[in-house]
Amino acid sequence: MDAREALDILDLTLLDLNASESELDELCRLANLHRPASVCVFSEHVSYVAERLEGISISAVAAGFPVGGGDPEQVAAAIRQAVEAGADEIDCVLEPSDEAPGQSELAMLIAMREASANCVLKVIIETPLLDEHSMRASTRMVLAAGADFVKTCTGKRGGCSDQAAQILAFEVMRHGVTMGSRPGIKLSGGIGTLDDVNRLVSIVSSEDSSIQGPIRLRIGASSLLHELV
Repeated sequence: MDAREALDILDLTLLDLNASESELDELCRLANLHRPASVCVFSEHVSYVAERLEGISISAVAAGFPVGGGDPEQVAAAIRQAVEAGADEIDCVLEPSDEAPGQSELAMLIAMREASANCVLKVIIETPLLDEHSMRASTRMVLAAGADFVKTCTGKRGGCSDQAAQILAFEVMRHGVTMGSRPGIKLSGGIGTLDDVNRLVSIVSSEDSSIQGPIRLRIGASSLLHELV
């Protein structure tokens, strides 16, 4: 994968609630110039960047970050606010529990899916906090609830491991074969070089070569753009 191909799947990220207007302006300038898959900001910044982006999707991080919300109604309300502000895509944390995913996690996922309406929904499962069994169980539940993407992590509590990329890719492939759908994967957390991108994308492709392009594969990063360009 070359730099342009990496840009095509990049969610260019600025997650700072205290970001200044000049910082948001620069984010939009870079996005308009280099055309990533989307710009990813907190929902509080969606309306501001929406006025400055030129035909680029906006991913809104809503309902708690890096720690996800615990009340489905509050999470749904936050997502609806992001949608109303102009978000095209929603990134939302499914906060890990001390036990295997169960009814409370399913209720949360249903609330996320319903509130995000026709937006692309990317659910973050915080793989650095999960063992393999929990990683697989969470991914299966996320996909069963209708999420468009399962995302490795926020990057605030650990990075994206090779193992996480492999497990999520296998589970996405498995879900597609079983259900006939084509969900995607978002890799994020400590991805700062093109070598990182190519290593992780190669792992994903080894499990399912159809997981490619921005409809099914995204990279979440804040610093990667500077190396790519």
